[in-house]
Amino acid sequence: MISLLPQNIIRFLILVLLQVLILNNIQLSGFINPYIYILFILLLPFETPAWLLLILGFITGLTIDIFSGTMGMHATATTLAAYSRPYILTLFSPRDGYESRTSPTLKHYDISWVIRYSLIIILIHHSTLFLVEVFRFSGFFYTVLRILISSTFTFILVIISQFLFYKK
Repeated sequence: MISLLPQNIIRFLILVLLQVLILNNIQLSGFINPYIYILFILLLPFETPAWLLLILGFITGLTIDIFSGTMGMHATATTLAAYSRPYILTLFSPRDGYESRTSPTLKHYDISWVIRYSLIIILIHHSTLFLVEVFRFSGFFYTVLRILISSTFTFILVIISQFLFYKK
């Protein structure tokens, strides 16, 4: 776990910079808001303890909040995604369990597993983020549409990154 620390720090910095400098400036009519920084939580090793996941989720979201001026919305959504991650991993766990010292990437698991795992975490994150942002039921279907479209776009970016960096 300690040997993976530099790799995860670099991943964190790259994803936060990519989000803040490039992707926060992409908004097509308010519907498409890609949030690639969730990939940091998605790619953490399986052995990451739950308490550390919560702290890392909060720090990741708070970092995006600081640069975006969103007052805790990303911290809330990313912390909930990090909290949900162990339960989602248990739900999709292989019969023999997860291999030691691996991450949930295409390098170690097949595409259908990565798609199911990523899509659920992204939907949890985006649903929380957009519902906290709106914080009312008026315009509910507009919010659901934003969740679905932004989740789809983020999911596509996550899968592309998996093929670029983690394919066998």
